[in-house]
Amino acid sequence: MEERSKKKIHGGRNLVLLGVISTIVALVTTGVSLVIYHNSGDIYLDRSRPGFLPDQEELEQEEQSETVYDFTKQSEVTAESLEEYLTRLEEETKTIDAYVDPFDAEILSDGHFGIPVNEN
Repeated sequence: MEERSKKKIHGGRNLVLLGVISTIVALVTTGVSLVIYHNSGDIYLDRSRPGFLPDQEELEQEEQSETVYDFTKQSEVTAESLEEYLTRLEEETKTIDAYVDPFDAEILSDGHFGIPVNEN
């Protein structure tokens, strides 16, 4: 009987040992991969992170395009502010209407992406 209970104790101990070792291995490999990611400079290319370093061209485009309109929420609605809102809304609507149908097969064509097509 004693031998059977010792096996259960050793089995539980081995399971806990396996969990601890696998956690340590996961932490070490994750740490190593993060160090490589940082030291290689790829961390600065990851655009999903907030605070990435944008290209100079992108900065210039953001400065040139002013598409954010700020209308105060506390002020009265006047004829002038309503007219300004409708004018800007119409401009945005025209821009959106100029887009090609996103589900059209032409969207994925080579010509749409500027890839020269050999018709031989």
